[in-house]
This record gives sequence, structure tokens and C-alpha cells, in this order.
Amino acid sequence: MRGMLVIISGPSGSGKGTIVNDLDYALSVSVTTRKPRENEQHGIDYFFCTEEEFVAMRDNNELLEHAVYVGQYYGTPRKYVEDKIEQGEVVVLEIEVNGALQVKEKFPEAVLLFIIPPTLNDLAHRLAFRNTEDPLEIQERMERALQEIQLIDKYDYLIINEDLPTAVNEIDIIVKAEYLKPHRSQSRIEKFTLER
Repeated sequence: MRGMLVIISGPSGSGKGTIVNDLDYALSVSVTTRKPRENEQHGIDYFFCTEEEFVAMRDNNELLEHAVYVGQYYGTPRKYVEDKIEQGEVVVLEIEVNGALQVKEKFPEAVLLFIIPPTLNDLAHRLAFRNTEDPLEIQERMERALQEIQLIDKYDYLIINEDLPTAVNEIDIIVKAEYLKPHRSQSRIEKFTLER
């Protein structure tokens, strides 16, 4: 059975990275020009590169999507994703909204999930608590969150991340349900019609 592309987006601080780390699927590693945060490793958390290297990848059609977010470039390497899907794996992309919509154009069967905390106040507290941005950056991320929320209707599912195990379980349920859709079950349909 062919794999599936699951795209997870949400405001910075929504907990999507923590959720993705708890999922038992193939994770795509994005490429970015931003500097690594403490404990982030090249090739595991992101592929960190210069702006020149990123532009070369973009121009060589090596990215499924690319976007600028808070002044930094982000993109999804094409080959990794395509190979995993062909191998029958569920591939999870954790990317921002504009990038997700770019990928959806190229992979209409992709399943889009939007993650938010219960309230906007919760989001502000989470951003402040992780202590990785200064107050101006937090304000920029809050403004960006309000813009991103306007695009929720472009997504297939909404996950309210109040409790990590519940959010992870809900995503597992969504993936299982997606595999039951007829357009993802052509081999089973063929088997049914051939075996008489």
C-alpha cells in the first residue's frame, strides 16, 4: 500500500514539534537558514544551511515547498518525502501554513492537520515559557498566529493541543481513518474484484 503524506502546521508555540516527536511515523527533516537553537542537531532537527545554499536547492527544484518565516528561509527536501511514500510509509511534515498549502497543490491527497492550544493566552504563555525568543519576536509570532488561524478552513482537521497524549492519539485515529478511504485502498478493491 502506498504511504501517506501528513502535514502538521500551527502557530509557533502550539506544541506541534512536541507532538511530532511523539508520533511513530517517518519524519521529514526541513532545511532552514535560521540558526540552531540549543540542543538542535544538523540533519536531525533541521538541515541548517546558508541563504546561498538554500537558493541553489530551490532553483534546482530540490524542494517540495519553501517559504520565508520571520525573516528565515524554510523548505522541504523533495526526494526524502517521495521515497518514503513510495515505500509505504506515513511521512509527517511539520511546516508553516503557506508551505503546507504549496505541498497540497503538488500532493492533493496530503492530509492537513492544524494544531492550536486551547486559547490565545495559552499560546502567549508557551512562547514566553520556552525562553527562546525576545519580547519583540514573541509579539511577531503572536501576530503571525492570528494570520495563520485565518487559514484553518484550508485544513482537513483541527487538533486542540491541551494534552499531549490525547493530541497524539487523535492524529493516529485520523491516519487510520484516512487509510480506510476508498481512494487509498485500490489494491484491496482490486483483490476483492479479482478473487472470485
